[in-house]
Amino acid sequence: MKIKSIEIGKVSIPLKKPFKTALRTVHSAEDIIVKVIADSGEVGFGNAPPTAVITGDSQDSIIAAIRDTLASKIVGMEVDNLEGIMAALDSGMLHNCSAKAALDIAVYDLFGKRYGLPLYKLFGGYCRSMETDLTISLNEPDEMMRDSLEAVAEGYTALKLKVGNDPALDIRRVQAIRDAVGPAVKIRLDANQGWNAKEAVRTIRRFEADGLDIELIEQPVKAHDFYGLKYVTDHVETDIMADESAFGPYEVFRLLSMRACDLVNIKLMKAGGLHNAVKIAHFAETVGVQCMMGCMLESKVGITAAASLAAGKRIVTRADLDAAVLLAEDPVVGGVSFDKNQLILSDAPGLGITEVLGWQKI
Repeated sequence: MKIKSIEIGKVSIPLKKPFKTALRTVHSAEDIIVKVIADSGEVGFGNAPPTAVITGDSQDSIIAAIRDTLASKIVGMEVDNLEGIMAALDSGMLHNCSAKAALDIAVYDLFGKRYGLPLYKLFGGYCRSMETDLTISLNEPDEMMRDSLEAVAEGYTALKLKVGNDPALDIRRVQAIRDAVGPAVKIRLDANQGWNAKEAVRTIRRFEADGLDIELIEQPVKAHDFYGLKYVTDHVETDIMADESAFGPYEVFRLLSMRACDLVNIKLMKAGGLHNAVKIAHFAETVGVQCMMGCMLESKVGITAAASLAAGKRIVTRADLDAAVLLAEDPVVGGVSFDKNQLILSDAPGLGITEVLGWQKI
């Protein structure tokens, strides 16, 4: 089976509610969908949500990278030659990790379909389902509290609260939510680079002193501030998770070497796809650092790919794969399914996806 051609399209999916973080506010998911077509007629699906404030990739840059450079590197290659295809993508151009991830996911989907194997089994087959948390957008304390109670009523037992724009207000937000949801619900915080190192330590120590029982705090400082991240990790009791700092395998290797974080958040759109995400998981497993599988605001194509890797690897102990349930519509036919806070993978080959409705070819 050889790669015959590559088609690029897009879908625009409204969100149920605006998605707000310390970095951005989003009203709809603008997802680039690629179809990697084999000479057998089989189709592999991949995707890339533009997240310029994190990855530097815009919708136009993703399209251009695939169409003008990356596609030609892999057309004509045997799907069996995963190593060669991934090497061609990695060396094809610098950066452009989201564009690479879209093609990487689609090729893995084809590989799974080629051998009748669901991807979660290809990656190790550790489990077939997992719990995801639900993200609570950055808003005033009362609104975040209402959103949290709604999520708990829907069956979520872990919440990821967006914070980071005002430490004093962040304390009020977390206190209001903990009081509302009670002690049984796990609370995770994501500062999205919103604090500096000393500010983060002061704020987290306040959470600890107030007994708010925070499971973990994600990316408290700027992505490039590895030493600041290590300072926070070394000076608080709460587990600190690297996200934007943990961009790809090299950055994760450096973080782990420095012991700059307690946990690592793996995201396909940062890593450049599944093949680099596997490397990150293996680095972390080697030194005993647990991972979370995260996502951007993407369709169920990327969520299924991320869930497949998370289900395959024992070191991935947490999932933040709620993007698809934040969307008002689901145009993806097949793939992962949801039962309250549980993601359940299909035993269909590859991603188990057969079509993306409303896909507009570019």
